[in-house]
Amino acid sequence: MSVIAITAAVATAAGAPLAYRALRQRRRAAEARITSPNGIVEGRYLTIGGVEQWLQIRGEDRANPVLLVVHGGPGSPYCVFTPAMREWEKHFTIVHWDRRGAGRTLRRGGFHPREMSFELMVQDGIEVAEHLREHFGQERIVLMAGSMGTLVGIPMARRRPELFRAYVGTDFYVNMVENERRGRVETLQRLREAGNRRGVAALERLPADPRTWDVQQWGVRMQWSMSTDPTTGNTALTRLFEFLLTKPDYSLADVAAWLRGFGRTRDTMFEQFMAWDARALGTTFEIPFFLFQGAHDVVTLTAPAQEYFAEVEAPRKELVLIEGASHFAAFSRPARFLEALRLVRC
Repeated sequence: MSVIAITAAVATAAGAPLAYRALRQRRRAAEARITSPNGIVEGRYLTIGGVEQWLQIRGEDRANPVLLVVHGGPGSPYCVFTPAMREWEKHFTIVHWDRRGAGRTLRRGGFHPREMSFELMVQDGIEVAEHLREHFGQERIVLMAGSMGTLVGIPMARRRPELFRAYVGTDFYVNMVENERRGRVETLQRLREAGNRRGVAALERLPADPRTWDVQQWGVRMQWSMSTDPTTGNTALTRLFEFLLTKPDYSLADVAAWLRGFGRTRDTMFEQFMAWDARALGTTFEIPFFLFQGAHDVVTLTAPAQEYFAEVEAPRKELVLIEGASHFAAFSRPARFLEALRLVRC
């Protein structure tokens, strides 16, 4: 069975038959329509680092600050969350960039394991930022990175600060090994308190040292941490796949490419992201540094993010904890996140 057929079957099994999907896509399209005189709606490929890479650009006023969103995953383009970010488009021009091996970039050029490196993605991101600055005639743009986008965004901000008016971090990864060690311990505690013997057994089978894990073992930690999230449970993931299946301009082939990139990028880049340590790059920034974190994030843990923030030296820095949010704080609490994001314009 083809990936497209599997995707259609999954959609139907999940209670979203294709007719309903089409209806939801039409509704999403109507809600997303931008008609303001100075608005912009673009979707196109741009040759970056010798690779055709997809950009989605939306906003109600081209004169607004440009916000470049660096997605996580590491292969999960956040353009699927466009409906949750609709209000943001009144205040920023939102740019989603499908990186190498992800989304429509994967669909156009295929997946090439040898090219899947965070260093190449950092170089690509700088090139994207230079293009956007020229395209919109803005001296600097805002850089926002979420989850494993941190591994691309932090080096971009430190390497080329003159391109950016501010760095916005969310779902922030500090040190992967320590994050996973603490995440396993905290999840075990929640499972024991809930009397969940199956979950306890699954996590107790994991070695205490995450440096010995493989990608499947890491996935076990992710699965149980998110399913026991005391704030939102699996709501964020559920919404992600709902948005993915009903994205107005996505065919089933686009959905399949997104899912394929999500899995292959994670598996291919596992050793690279497990080696991540933000402190190794330094904690001094030449641009304003903002951290908007879910107050109870069980994936990219909130406490280490706060500890890192305390060490940051920058011309200006702001920490906002989004109450009632865990991972994907920007998309589970978009109105509260926008309220924080507007601090960047002050």
